[in-house]
Amino acid sequence: MKKYQNVSKVDLPLSPYDVIIVLKDQNDQENIIRAQVKTARNSVNFIGGTRGGVDRTQKSDVKIYRQSPVTSDVIIGCCPKEDHSFDLYFVPTILIDVWDTGSKSLGKIQPLLFNYDFLENSNTIYIIYFLNFALEKRQQ
Repeated sequence: MKKYQNVSKVDLPLSPYDVIIVLKDQNDQENIIRAQVKTARNSVNFIGGTRGGVDRTQKSDVKIYRQSPVTSDVIIGCCPKEDHSFDLYFVPTILIDVWDTGSKSLGKIQPLLFNYDFLENSNTIYIIYFLNFALEKRQQ
């Protein structure tokens, strides 16, 4: 929040994202990033719509879903450290669609650790270019 200033917590209980980050581009246009925050100990979970806590057995109309560009732009995996700080993994939901999985271990997403480029460009074609470049490199 300190880094971006124009950040707001979403207070809608059924919203598929927790935080809105507003960034300005070179033309002073606002770019809104919808972020879902998840606790990440060994992996980052991409599943939403489940209930936790005391009333988790209560039935509701909420459906379980996997995060995607339709529901949010980025998952922020917060991994608590012993010194009471956090490692932050920025996982664009475009990648979650490509991976077609409900979670990823932290070891497999190390390039996303504190990768602010991925956060700031999570809802743009930048991620697709990066993914295509990585795939081409892997095939060489």
